[in-house]
Amino acid sequence: MKKIALAVLFVFALCLISSAQDKSKRPSPPAQAQCKFSDGKTITVDYSSPRAKGRKIFGELVPYGQVWRTGANDATTFVTTAAVSADGRDVPAGNYTIFTVPEQNKWTLIVNKKTGEWGIPYKYESEELVRIPMSVSKTSGPVENFTIRFDQGGDSCTLNMSWEQTQASVKLSEKK
Repeated sequence: MKKIALAVLFVFALCLISSAQDKSKRPSPPAQAQCKFSDGKTITVDYSSPRAKGRKIFGELVPYGQVWRTGANDATTFVTTAAVSADGRDVPAGNYTIFTVPEQNKWTLIVNKKTGEWGIPYKYESEELVRIPMSVSKTSGPVENFTIRFDQGGDSCTLNMSWEQTQASVKLSEKK
């Protein structure tokens, strides 16, 4: 009887270990970007960072004109403790998911109220809070790892997304 109980306990332990896989070992490991406003409020973006691996990214792997989960694996989260505004569109403090629609010369940032999803297929139009235009520029050189980062400046943070030879940006200003 003890042997059976030990075997059951061993199998249970193995199941727990395998279900708690180390996400850092994924081909697209987790990453985080954060901006801190002058008053201490923050915007935090958690995403998975895919690698280019010699592939043509925008226009092929990530098709133009279609909603992209903006990274890999789980959908990208956007948590802001401050109410922010971009291009005249407001985002109250809260937890959101972000998606993008890449185009060759412009991108659109989608801030969605639905959280906790895998990311694709995109079927959350009814949960969209706002769509915000993003500017697009060329990077100074190839970017192997998809990267989200912030440039900070007082009451604003510029959200930058870079991969391949493309950078999409949008300035987010804190609403007071």
